[in-house]
Parts: sequence; structure tokens; C-alpha cells
Amino acid sequence: MRGASRRQFLWGLSGASAAALLGMGLAARAAQTWPSRPIRLVVTFPPGGSSDIVARILAPLLAQKLGQSVVIDNKPGAGSSIGAQIVAHSASDGYTLLVSNSAALSIAPSLLQKSAYDALRSFEHLAYIGAVPTVFAVHPSVPVDTLGELVAWIKEQPAPVPFGSGGAASVGHLVGEQFAQTLKLPMEHVSYRGAGPMRADLLSGHIKLAVDALPQNIALQKQGRLKLLALTSPRRVPQAPAIPSVAELGLAQLVSENFVGISAPAGLPTALAERISAAVREITSRADFVQALQAQGFVTRDMEPGAFTRLIADQQQAWSEVARKTGAKL
Repeated sequence: MRGASRRQFLWGLSGASAAALLGMGLAARAAQTWPSRPIRLVVTFPPGGSSDIVARILAPLLAQKLGQSVVIDNKPGAGSSIGAQIVAHSASDGYTLLVSNSAALSIAPSLLQKSAYDALRSFEHLAYIGAVPTVFAVHPSVPVDTLGELVAWIKEQPAPVPFGSGGAASVGHLVGEQFAQTLKLPMEHVSYRGAGPMRADLLSGHIKLAVDALPQNIALQKQGRLKLLALTSPRRVPQAPAIPSVAELGLAQLVSENFVGISAPAGLPTALAERISAAVREITSRADFVQALQAQGFVTRDMEPGAFTRLIADQQQAWSEVARKTGAKL
């Protein structure tokens, strides 16, 4: 290499090194000053669902912890993929976070012909919060008290029985499809834009059956407004000890975990990712937070970000297989 060329090459290397160091310095400085403005917490369902419940319990505590307001932004639609897409395409600066869940990350990508995001490559998964089982819920006018009686009742009906869920690509949607296929039941999915509108139709008797998240239905059962027949959990839960699990009823293939966590756009600086993860995990380990979620039917658990990411990968593989077998589409 000639002298001039060698000098140019070395100058180029030093310039690249300086740029890299400058970038690292800016990223570290950004992490130190974050947050200097409100943080947006995107929920992929309308108000009233499990993700929304978590967001509304977490947001004020996170705001108090960080000294900055946390604004909940409900962005439902397209199997909860719209909200996830918004976050995936947002700046990696810690000011837009996703209330990540099974529908948006583990199910929707398998049902969309062309997904605008990748559940693993498009996000940094920062904190697992908890999971909630879904429940087979029926209107009191349905003359059944057990899941076995529900199966017999569905088979007796002259037309396919509609079942509701919080939306296409929700855990309730796929569990219902799997239930119908496994037991060869004539059922038709009715998709709603969120669990709230679906539950209103169920309570009014407009639909007779739904597969819905447990938390919002516990009080309705106590009031006699709904009957809850079985949980999609491996075992009974303390919040509803009288409701059997699908596993004990011989339908272990219906066991499903509807998780909720916090994720951010990919490319988030490491220092900032660690700070957000630590803040959320500190809050979610607090007794008052755990009690608030457990009262709603959640099973909470602390999890390292790496383990949370592996959970999403495992769930995505499992749900894609269910979607393929059931033929569920968005």
C-alpha cells in the first residue's frame, strides 16, 4: 500500500472509530436523560381487555417510578397487529412501548398473508408480566353446567353454534377453533373488535357462547350473569377454584397461555433497554401490583428478557401449528 493510500486508509479507520464512539456516547447520553417527555404505551386491544387491564394498573406506577407521564394508546384492529405494527415502526428511543401479548406476537403473524413486522426481529422484549387463562363462558339461558354438557348441547343444535372472542387472532379465537375441530363440533367464530363489545352481546344473549379471558368474567359469574365451564389452564386457579381446567377434563391440547409483557422497537440502546426492563420488573415484583393482577385472574411471574423472548418464539411456533390445523384466517 502506498504512503498516501495507507494514510487515507488509516484516517478512514480512525474516522469510523470516532463515529462509532460518538454514536455510543449519544446513545449513553440519551439513556441517562430518558425520559424527558411522556411515554406512549400502545395497547393492541380496545379498553376492557386483559392487555388494557395490565396497562391501566402499570401506567401510573411506571409514571411514578420514572418521573414522567405514561399515556395509554389503544390501537386495536387486524388481530391486534395494527398496534404492534405501529410500535415496530416507531423510533427506538424508549418513548413508544408495546403492551405485548399472545395475539399480537404469537398468533397474528401466522394468520396474516404478509405481516408488516416480525415477532422476534422487530422488537426488543423487555419484561414479561403475567398470563391469564381463557374460559369457556355461556349465557345462563344455555341449559348446561359442564363442558361435557356443552359439547352435547352444541351437537343437538340444528345449525352451527356461534362463539365469540375478543377478536380475530385472539387466543379465544384459536382455542375455540381447536375445541370445535378436536371434538368435531359445528361452531362458527364471531369476531369482535375487542372483548368489551363481545361480552355485551354475550350478556344480552345475542350470542350464547364465548371463549374469553378469565379476569373480566369472574365477577359476572358471581353475579349469576354468566356460567363459566372450563379454564384453558393446566390446573385450577385460586381466583376461581370451582372452575375445572381443560387438562383435568381430558383436553390438555387446549391448554394455552395468554401472556402480557412490555416490548419496544428493535434497536433500542442496551442501556435504555436495561433501564426500562429493570423499572417494569421492579414494579411487577411489588406485592400491591401482584395482588391487583392476581385478583383479576392473572398468574404473575418474573422472567429475564432472554427467557421472555424464547417464550414468544416457542408460542409462535405452537400457535402457527394450531392455525394451520384449524384453518383459522384473518
